[in-house]
Amino acid sequence: MTRKRCHSRDRATGILVGVVALVLGAAILLGGCGESEPVKKVDLSQREEITVYRPENAVTYAYLPQYAHTVSYERHHLLVEYLCRATGLKFRQVFPDTFDEHMHMVGRGLIDISFSNPFIYVKIADRYGARAFVRVIEKKGKEKFRGQIICRADNREIKTLADIKGKRLIAVDPTSAGGFLYPMSLMMKHGIRREDLAEIAFSPGPGGKQEKVVMAVYSGKYDVGLIREGTLDVLADKIDIKEIRILAHTPWYPGWVYAARRGLDPKVVQKTKQALLALDIKNPQHAAILKRAGFIRVIPAKDEDFDPVRELAEFVKAQGGRTLKPPP
Repeated sequence: MTRKRCHSRDRATGILVGVVALVLGAAILLGGCGESEPVKKVDLSQREEITVYRPENAVTYAYLPQYAHTVSYERHHLLVEYLCRATGLKFRQVFPDTFDEHMHMVGRGLIDISFSNPFIYVKIADRYGARAFVRVIEKKGKEKFRGQIICRADNREIKTLADIKGKRLIAVDPTSAGGFLYPMSLMMKHGIRREDLAEIAFSPGPGGKQEKVVMAVYSGKYDVGLIREGTLDVLADKIDIKEIRILAHTPWYPGWVYAARRGLDPKVVQKTKQALLALDIKNPQHAAILKRAGFIRVIPAKDEDFDPVRELAEFVKAQGGRTLKPPP
C-alpha cells in the first residue's frame, strides 16, 4: 500500500514539476523582450537561404498570377492533369503570389514550366536563361493579344486619351504586358508622360491583380485603369461591365508563352512540348481542357518571337517608365 502511495506521490510530483517547467518556459519566451533583459544583437548580414520542399521527380508548373489563385487553378488544373497523363510525368501546379515572386522562383529553379505574359518571359529569359518552347492562340483565334485602357462609362471628363492627363491611374503591375507595358507605351506615343498624371498606382496584394484594377475603376477610386483584353469577361458575373468603357485598345503583340527554366531536363521539355502541341480543339476531351484554360491551340515558339516586346520595353524605359514602381 505504501509503495502505491509513493508511486502516486512521485507521479503527482512529476506532473507538478512538468507544469511548473512549462509555465516558466512560457514566461521566459513571453518576457524575453522585458526591460531587464539585455538586448541581443542579430547580424542580418549572416542570412541563410531557405530551401523550399518539392516532391521528388515532380515537375512544377505555374500560371503567372494575373488573376486570383482560384481562377488560376480553375483554368489550368485540367491541363495539368492532362500533362500528367500525356507525358507520364508528375506535374504539380504551384501558385506564386506576385509577378516578382513568379520570376524569382523560375530563377531559383522552383518553377520548371512557366506560363506567363511575354513581358515576364523576356525578363526570365534575359535574367535567368529560361527559354520559350510553345505559345498559345487565344479564344478569338489570335496568336497575339493586346491591352486596354478603361474608365467608368459615366465619366464625362474622359472622352479621349488626351483627357487622361491630370487623372488618377491604376495599372496591374510594372511587369504586366497587357496591364502595363502595352497601354503605357500607347499613352507615351500619344504624348502622355508619367508627370502628366495625378497619380499612378499598381494593383495591391497577391493574385487577382487584373480584377482589382477593374474594381478600382468601377468603384471610382481611380479614374483610369490599364488591363489586358479579356479581363472584363472574367468579371461579367460580378459587376455590370456596361459601367466600364474601353477608352482605347493597344496594338497586338506576341501572346502568352510557355517557357522552361534553365537546366530543366531536355527530355521533360520535349515531352511537355509534344503534349501541348497535341491538344486538338476538335477532340471533345481536349476541347474541355482548352476551353477551361482560355485558349484554342498551341503552336511552337522560340526566343526571337519576343524581340518586339524587348524593343517596346526599351522604348518605355527610355521615356521614363523605368521610374514607375509599385507602392511600398
